Amino acid sequence: MRIFLAALTVSILPILAWPAAASALERITRQEAFLSAIAGRDLRRFGIRLTVAPDGTITGSGMGWDVTGEWEWRDGYFCRTLDWGGSDLGQNCQAVSLDGNRMRFQSDRGTGDYADFRLR
Repeated sequence: MRIFLAALTVSILPILAWPAAASALERITRQEAFLSAIAGRDLRRFGIRLTVAPDGTITGSGMGWDVTGEWEWRDGYFCRTLDWGGSDLGQNCQAVSLDGNRMRFQSDRGTGDYADFRLR
């Protein structure tokens, strides 16, 4: 058992020592760029699936509950209202960044918590 633990420790030490990869996230500040990135695609994250439509609607589901809302692009931010399973999540303007198929939404105009979604 001691040999197994030593081997495991030696095998993961190089992985732990690797520097974190630099993020290639690029901030989206224009509505046209945002719409181009999400065109015909869903946002997915751990049991959440959302469609953000060009007409300003948001539909989908999250952890088994319906999600609905509205959005608009305002001063370089994605501003949305959401209802999740009957709970009003209110309005929040979020900074949006993109890295390939990963889109990050950061609350409170980019100063709050963030969530990464896969574009599918």
